[in-house]
Amino acid sequence: MATVTVKAKRGCCSSKPRCKRCPVVLRRLEAEGYALRVTKRRFEVEAKVPKKVLRRARKRSGAFG
Repeated sequence: MATVTVKAKRGCCSSKPRCKRCPVVLRRLEAEGYALRVTKRRFEVEAKVPKKVLRRARKRSGAFG
């Protein structure tokens, strides 16, 4: 599968919904198996993350669920 390198922002802005480059969103995608951490702030993200998964990662608040 094709991947895209994404550099996470330095900090989380906590906006609703969170932006796609937010470190929290990238960690959630990593937990779901759609991203792989390369360095502290760089992630390899699948080029075609399903829309529902990305929406859930950006919207979720608090615990995973």
